[in-house]
Amino acid sequence: MIDIELIGEDDWQVARDARLRALRESPHAFGSTLAREESFREQHWRMRLRSSPWWVARRAGPPGSSAVGLASMIVEPGSTSDDRHVVGLWVEPDARRQGVGTALLAAVVAAARAEAARTVSLWVADDNDAAVRLYGRLGFSPTGERQPLPRSPRGAESRHELRLD
Repeated sequence: MIDIELIGEDDWQVARDARLRALRESPHAFGSTLAREESFREQHWRMRLRSSPWWVARRAGPPGSSAVGLASMIVEPGSTSDDRHVVGLWVEPDARRQGVGTALLAAVVAAARAEAARTVSLWVADDNDAAVRLYGRLGFSPTGERQPLPRSPRGAESRHELRLD
């Protein structure tokens, strides 16, 4: 059983710990680096949690158990005001293919609907087949937009979108 929890500013250590684990485990999947985010102080993590919603996935169990998944939602610069963008989606390897990513994305989609968004979008690396399959199963489709990967110009990523109307 997985619990999805919207976390707030006072949960900055939970967000930090999960994010740093994500960057250690899947450094190629994110536009940031472990070294960069390890240097962030408490005030930066708190600001991140104030400026956009973040969710963690935890296995049902004792309170305070560590997060096995993480996702955030932003209004992406340059996107329309009725689009919500998924960033930082990550699931711990031993929790993959157990519905954690689906549950995190469902929380993002519900929040986007509550904000009257018309679309939810995300970028996914071309070589991340498991993520492409997950997003496709949930109704996301490629928009045709592509860009070089932020940390690896030799690779590319494509934008996927879920229409909510």
